[in-house]
Amino acid sequence: MKLLITGGAGFIGSHLTDALLKQGDEVTIIDDLSTGCMGNFEHVRNYPNFHFVIESITNETVMDRLVSECDMIYHLASAVGVQLIVNRPVEVIERCVMGTHAVLKIANRYKKKTLITSTSEIYGKNENVPFSEEDDRILGPTTRSRWSYSCSKAIDEFLALAHHKEMGLPVVIVRLFNTIGPRQTGQYGMVVPRFIEQALKQEPLTVYGSGSQSRCFCNVVDVVRALIDLMDCEDANGEIVNVGTQYEISILDLAKRVRKITESNSKIEYIKYDEAYEIGFEDMKRRIPSVDKIRSLIGWQPQIELDDSLRSIAGEIRAQSHADKDFAKNKNAEMVAL
Repeated sequence: MKLLITGGAGFIGSHLTDALLKQGDEVTIIDDLSTGCMGNFEHVRNYPNFHFVIESITNETVMDRLVSECDMIYHLASAVGVQLIVNRPVEVIERCVMGTHAVLKIANRYKKKTLITSTSEIYGKNENVPFSEEDDRILGPTTRSRWSYSCSKAIDEFLALAHHKEMGLPVVIVRLFNTIGPRQTGQYGMVVPRFIEQALKQEPLTVYGSGSQSRCFCNVVDVVRALIDLMDCEDANGEIVNVGTQYEISILDLAKRVRKITESNSKIEYIKYDEAYEIGFEDMKRRIPSVDKIRSLIGWQPQIELDDSLRSIAGEIRAQSHADKDFAKNKNAEMVAL
């Protein structure tokens, strides 16, 4: 298969690239590197079946050529992280809505099956867990930029479903729940890499709010397996599907778990939401997916335990830290020699 991945230089996109190349597919990624990183695909850069384009997905000329040459599209390009949502809301809204519109417009031109990645943020402040794909959305006021991402992704879903209903475009929509793993950055507020980086540096682990808010963290390897199988499932066409684990943990307990796994002496420091993000920031208390639908469609269930995910992330961050130190040491040695 010839597959196109938008946002392929990102955390999930790069892991999806690895998996598809491993099964023998030809993969092209397009990424503007606004939040993605070339280092995420450096290890496959010279593969004959791998191609990359550094460009925005709103460039219709480029996208027309890429879509016309592929068999299917994985649309992962989007804004990432609460920090970005709060600080750059215009970029978040435009990237989500205009980007997905551009992808669907050209996908429909060539009738190429498209998988759209959405988010558990769709459910908003609904506390009726576990969240089913048909559950109501409960959001805060538009004066809270926190909810702009949820609304933007909802428009993406409406657009995708409209293309499927009105134009017969084969689409699959997946709502991802807190995906974690190596290559994820804490730069935009992702809690797991942030905790691990702090723990390894013996810095305080900064817990926002009371820490009683809970999440379900699913390893990226399990998520990628779900994306590939859903794309291959004809019964998933025109459907919205949750992808995530049902293992729930509070953010405070997560901090303690990270501290134990990394053997860190870091203290836990509480920071008010108003200080961490913005005044009036609202959070989701719990976020647990119903996985009945995905199990009935493809028999999927997560296999990697949270502790194993945390160890692999810590291992990668340690290795990168050592590599950075060696690089700095060699650079200093070169300067002294000069």
